[in-house]
Amino acid sequence: MSGKQVLVTGACGEIGQVLVQELSKKGGYRIVTADMMSLPDSIKNLSAEHVQGDLVYKIKTFYDYDFDIIFHLAASLSSKAEIATEEAHRINVEGTMQLLMLAAYRSEKYKKAVKFLFPSSIAAYGMPSLEAKHSAGAVKEEDWDNPHTMYGCNKLYCEKLGTYYSKYYGQKHLDEKPPVMLDFRALRFPGLISAFTLPSGGTSDYGPEMLHAAAQGKPYSCFVRADTKISFMAMPDAIKSLLMIMDAPREKLTANVYNVAAFALTADEFRQRAVKAFSKARITFEPNPRRQGIVDSWPEDVDDSLARADWKWKPDYDVDRFFDDYFLPEIRKRYGK
Repeated sequence: MSGKQVLVTGACGEIGQVLVQELSKKGGYRIVTADMMSLPDSIKNLSAEHVQGDLVYKIKTFYDYDFDIIFHLAASLSSKAEIATEEAHRINVEGTMQLLMLAAYRSEKYKKAVKFLFPSSIAAYGMPSLEAKHSAGAVKEEDWDNPHTMYGCNKLYCEKLGTYYSKYYGQKHLDEKPPVMLDFRALRFPGLISAFTLPSGGTSDYGPEMLHAAAQGKPYSCFVRADTKISFMAMPDAIKSLLMIMDAPREKLTANVYNVAAFALTADEFRQRAVKAFSKARITFEPNPRRQGIVDSWPEDVDDSLARADWKWKPDYDVDRFFDDYFLPEIRKRYGK
């Protein structure tokens, strides 16, 4: 078999579809996909094999595969996780744990570290008050790690599990040669926005939802306050960061978990962009207490200086390029505007 064998779980999701496409473009990979759903046409021909079904119950299937790299994208996201907490824990934690055990087993047995790429989230943070959120500014990875949501708790715990399997699993006495460990690498993503897929009701989707509604001439009631501020990132930069950290030499990495950032905006700044692009936009603010509380617990911005120093991370899309070159042209094309 030629090329490195890669597993992409959650391949049908927004990140998964673009990641599979970019891995295929890079070449040199045999891509195995996994998801609850069948593959969409956009990536159906790019996957060498697709495993469909509940990941927790499919893990044993993968012990017969010789994966070099695992991208574990499958997850129950923040809003849904708050409604079905037990199911979210099963998917987000048990699924991740099972895959980590598989990767650790293969790393030790074959004396070759399996790279395990894990998309974490700003939901891993938890700001105790709006005053603390405003004064904290851009937060570092080790600060304010007190998540307020099941999704955030799941992500933070999985970061810790990955670090354990990457550093301490099967540890020997200090004077013995350490075992080969899996190579766990996590990115804490801000709110991700794709120009090519519709918002799916995520907690950070109020920004793109505004633009989609405005382009269609539909009124939009935003579920957070106008002054609500968090960081965002264009989907191409999210994929870029995943591929960059995948390729980074292990010896250059000083951490297992890295922030990545691009730009931070308030909900009202999104509204202003919508009105500027579509003059008849009708946008009001009617905060939903539950969803507002979730977003208020996330920092206004994150400090990604560690990623910039260790593996030269830098986003391609600042706020102006995001709107002018990426998002708005596709929105206009979609709706004939």
